[in-house]
Amino acid sequence: MNENKHKTLPLTSKPQSPSKNLLQIGIFKKAIGIIVIFTLLVVNFSCSSSEKKDDRNDGLTGELLVFHAGSLSLPFKKITKKFISMNPGVDIKLESAGSVASARKITDLNRYCDIFASADYKVIDEMLIPEHTDFNIKFAGNEMAIVYTEKSKYASEINEKNWHEILLKDDVHYGRSNPDADPCGYRAVLVSKLSNTYYNKPGFAEKILAKDNKYIRPKETDLLALLETGTIDYIFLYRSVAQQHKLSYLLLPDSINLKKFELKEFYSTVETQIMGKKKGETITKKGAPMVYGITMHKDAKNKKLAMGFMKFILSDGMKIMEKNGQTSLVPSVTDSFDKIPEELKGFASKGL
Repeated sequence: MNENKHKTLPLTSKPQSPSKNLLQIGIFKKAIGIIVIFTLLVVNFSCSSSEKKDDRNDGLTGELLVFHAGSLSLPFKKITKKFISMNPGVDIKLESAGSVASARKITDLNRYCDIFASADYKVIDEMLIPEHTDFNIKFAGNEMAIVYTEKSKYASEINEKNWHEILLKDDVHYGRSNPDADPCGYRAVLVSKLSNTYYNKPGFAEKILAKDNKYIRPKETDLLALLETGTIDYIFLYRSVAQQHKLSYLLLPDSINLKKFELKEFYSTVETQIMGKKKGETITKKGAPMVYGITMHKDAKNKKLAMGFMKFILSDGMKIMEKNGQTSLVPSVTDSFDKIPEELKGFASKGL
């Protein structure tokens, strides 16, 4: 054999330059950095989403039944829709009626509800405290108005000086709600009695209250269909309801519209009686500035949810109320402040 025959040498890798090694190390470090940053972002996003979810629903689930004044129908529907969008596990049923009639569902018919919202806070004081609830939070204001359409007789002529004369005309028909069922009904009576003095028209209230009684309905919103069909020309109604339904309305003088707190003494010079808690009893309703009240039933089945919804109504919900023509009165002085749950005390005040 030829000893000079070359031998196969083992393969060896070619040494890399220092600069190439540094480049690879740099790329590796960047990759690690990107992975770390991405991981942190994912964790942070997850935590943030979890926190937002907790803030959004606060663990609220279940059902609520709310009895409320007819004049709260539209704003409460919007408030409820917003609340449910933030708390998908919640179901809220709204049941509207005249506030007095709603209270009687509880006192006379043994109906159950979680939350009760009245167009007159005194309905809660006089009919539900202390048997069915311990506290009452004042939350919104309103005012009385004369509501009509462009087709109403004398619509182009009516103003704050002559409305009382137009409503008495034989060819004009007007509607109002039942005083025994609805605060708007007894407020229509009070406005009429205040008008006796304000317009110096003795006997006006007696005449107007004796007229068109066939158009009295259980609650003020029941009158809207009669107005829209032309069955009646005018309604004693809350300004907020007129605004919500885009109806024409006549603003009444402050001395009779039951809006101004500084006129409460003049308002209180008139009164009317409505049915009381028991058969044969009556409750005297004096003229007073319009104040809505809200409370939670003692036997609320889901107190956590009821509390959460009330907190929402009295905070973010008040923005919706104001957009729908009602003034926020939160916080207001209440006689039942000491009985208000701690979570809700920030929406009321004790006073002096």
